[in-house]
Parts: sequence; C-alpha cells; structure tokens
Amino acid sequence: MPGGAETQPRSRLERAMAGRDHGRPVGRHHLKVRLKTAKQRKASSQRWLERQLNDPYVAAARREGYRSRAAYKLIEIDNKHRLLRPGLRVVDLGAAPGGWSQVASERVHAGEGRGQVVAIDVLPLAPIPGVIALEADFMLEAAPAQLKALLRAGGADVVLSDMAAQGTGHSRTDHLRIMGLAEAAAEFALEVLAPGGAFLCKVFQGGSERALLDRLKRAFASVRHIKPPASRTESAELYVAALKFRG
Repeated sequence: MPGGAETQPRSRLERAMAGRDHGRPVGRHHLKVRLKTAKQRKASSQRWLERQLNDPYVAAARREGYRSRAAYKLIEIDNKHRLLRPGLRVVDLGAAPGGWSQVASERVHAGEGRGQVVAIDVLPLAPIPGVIALEADFMLEAAPAQLKALLRAGGADVVLSDMAAQGTGHSRTDHLRIMGLAEAAAEFALEVLAPGGAFLCKVFQGGSERALLDRLKRAFASVRHIKPPASRTESAELYVAALKFRG
C-alpha cells in the first residue's frame, strides 16, 4: 500500500475507542433490559430484541451516528492493523446498511476528495459523504467490471468484504455459501489491488477455507485470522486479513 502510516487526527472514531474497556464500548452503567413476552412474538424474536437492547455496540452506534454495530468491527481491526489511511482507494463489498463505508470514508478522507470509497450492495445504500454507491448484486457477472469502472486509475488499495448469505439454519450449507462469497471477493481483490494493498473478508469457522487461505498466502506477505471484540462471542464469524499484496 503506498505511503507510510500517518498519525490519525482525533476524530469521533478515536473518541469512540477512548470510551472502551478491553475493547467493549463503555458508558453509563445500565441494568439489563428484559422484555415482557408478547403472545405474537416468537421466542427467537424475543431473544434478538433483548440482545439488541442490551448490546453496548448497538448503543455506541446510535450515539456515534453509525448505521450498524458492524462499524466497530472495522474500527477495531483498523486501529490494530492500519488498513485505512488518508488518500487510499477502497472498495466495500456487501456494504449495506453502510457502517463499514462510513468508517472507510472517514479514515481515507474520501469526503475531502483525498481518498475514494466505492461500495456495492444488492440493497439500496442511503448517501454517505465521499462514498460512491452501486446498487447491484456483486455475484452477477457484470458487477466487478462496474466497480472497476468507478475506481480511479491504478485500481484499489483496500478491498473490504462483510458479505454474508442469508442463513438457512443448516450450518454446513451456510458455511459453504459464505465461503463462496469470500472466494468471489478474493478473486476480485486479486484483480484490482495495487501492489502493497490489503484485503479484509468475513469467513465462518468450518474448515473448508483452507484453499482460500493458501491462495491468499501466495499473493500476500501476511495472512491472518482476526476476531475483533465487536464480533459476538457465540458467532462463528472470523475475518481474514491479507496484507501487503505482492501484485
């Protein structure tokens, strides 16, 4: 990736991180919220609502103006591994509702015209300063070329993918589906990244990612698994960070 590490100005991202304890957002102490069970509400919906109400990352996202708690996964990963710097060109795959695009835009200064963020999702993405959004299915044959056409000359410096397939309830099937997305994202990254670039992608634990890891290790100087604190403990998700693309 071009350029050396720069000292980031103290922004709302840093202020958010400063208000943490061991990687968890902290604030005013609050009692755990429990909902009265509604007759028309399924038990799974009840658990999801209670989890959302008691999730410190959900509360932090509302305070800080991020569109999803997932923004903090990228914040935590980037604070440690420095993928995003002012002036870089970023592609965000599976961007909706836009939490990662918000973080990327702020950190590369896309809103000021220094960096660039190009995002794609099958769902519409409400406007984000500095972000060019493409409403399309990344898995369609024409989508990669559309993204490339939007990038500035020289390709991308960072490719991000938080894509996930809709769950079926069958863990093996879900794992294979998300690995298919990860492999497609990796193929795209290998085509568009400039030398020195980085690739960050969601995967699930399950064993069949060995072929993907082997391919990334041949193309990047460093490949590692990351589970940021914002990723729920019970979730099988991991992130693969591939750094210093050999080109």
